[in-house]
Amino acid sequence: MSSNEKLIAFQQQYRGKTASVIGIGISNKPLITFLLDNLLSVVARDKKEKSAIDGAVALEENGVKLVCGEKYLNDLHEDIIFRTPGMRPDQPALMDAKEKGSVITSEIELLFDLCPCPIFAVTGSDGKTTTTTLVSLFLQEAGYHVHIGGNIGTPLLARVPEMKPTDITVLELSSFQLMSLHQSPVRAVITNLSENHLDWHTNMDEYLRAKMNILLHQTPQDWLVLNAGNEITNALTASAKGQVLHISSRGNVENGVCLDGEIIYRVTGGIRTPIMTRSDIRIPGLHNVENYMAAIALTQGLVSDDIIKKVASTFPGVPHRCQFIREKNGVKYYNSSIDSTPVRTKACLHAFKQKVIVICGGYDKQLSFEPLGPLFFDHAQGVILCGATTQKIKDAITQYPGYTPNVYPIYETASLVEAVKTAEGIAGPGDIVVLSPACASFDVYKNFEERGECFVQTVNNL
Repeated sequence: MSSNEKLIAFQQQYRGKTASVIGIGISNKPLITFLLDNLLSVVARDKKEKSAIDGAVALEENGVKLVCGEKYLNDLHEDIIFRTPGMRPDQPALMDAKEKGSVITSEIELLFDLCPCPIFAVTGSDGKTTTTTLVSLFLQEAGYHVHIGGNIGTPLLARVPEMKPTDITVLELSSFQLMSLHQSPVRAVITNLSENHLDWHTNMDEYLRAKMNILLHQTPQDWLVLNAGNEITNALTASAKGQVLHISSRGNVENGVCLDGEIIYRVTGGIRTPIMTRSDIRIPGLHNVENYMAAIALTQGLVSDDIIKKVASTFPGVPHRCQFIREKNGVKYYNSSIDSTPVRTKACLHAFKQKVIVICGGYDKQLSFEPLGPLFFDHAQGVILCGATTQKIKDAITQYPGYTPNVYPIYETASLVEAVKTAEGIAGPGDIVVLSPACASFDVYKNFEERGECFVQTVNNL
């Protein structure tokens, strides 16, 4: 069915009805415009007061009714209700509205309903954005018209009318977006799975069940890429409905992509064909090799090895992910603000061939920091802490049996700016300073991008 046919069906179903959009942020404003363009009456709701919402006046001038402030969920009754990804589907006001006949959905769910072209999607605890970006770059270089979105880029609903069946939509999907999804992409990858977002999910089981929605609704004709080196991910092989390709940086696989020594191979029925060497990849770290392998597997049959090698030699990486910022007085500074878990910090530090000075700390997602003790013992020459988790991380380090202050001294600072200046003071020529927080940013910053930009600006101002 073409995009026009799907839009007409949507209009026929909801024309003259009411829609409620919860959350008036950047991602939902295009959704509001889309709903207005398709003849729905729109109520936009937000916990912030109207005076704090950018563009509130323009929304009202376009006929949107605003319900703002602490009571923004009162009288939630519209025919179709779009929750923001950060709102749990079992929120009492949503559950009450559903019992009374409202349809509860999200921008991503509607995109799956209306998108006329194949959807490729990426999820996982780490590596989602880099893998999604690589998939998009591979396909674009191969001549496909690609729409990239989800948890990356811009909302895609407004582009649905221009989408063609021959295009490909590539999505990065978080557990928040997947939690209520009742469709799955035709090609999906799970990069890896580990503890994450346990401040939002009730437990690890719920987090995993949300992630599994990327594969549970696939058909026998669909593809699933799993990381064989990640025990939790590999165990999902038994739940796959379609063809499974595995990636592994620890040896061979039967079908998929593997790293053996320094060579990356494509594997079909156990027969290996070399694609490129690890050194062909410009961005550092074994975790990025795995991101490349996932993207290669997901685009199998659509992208040539020459295109893969071209992208590998030119792609500088996604900002805030082991991103080189500058060298000053012989000290190199790297921004990896995306590292919001100890697992991500481990991957980042393993990308360097020497011990580094680590800036760490931030918002508490209720994850264990115990792995940081041995990690810093092996890979850090100094640790600088800042943020709400300072004491928890310090305790995890000092309680590690191998800890002694002269191995990797700990510095406590009041802010990220002060942490950078502390790093400058203790670093010497040949040293590396890395922002790898192992925590989310919400104790001080609205997101990891804002935190990373603060780090970059501070480093550039040294």
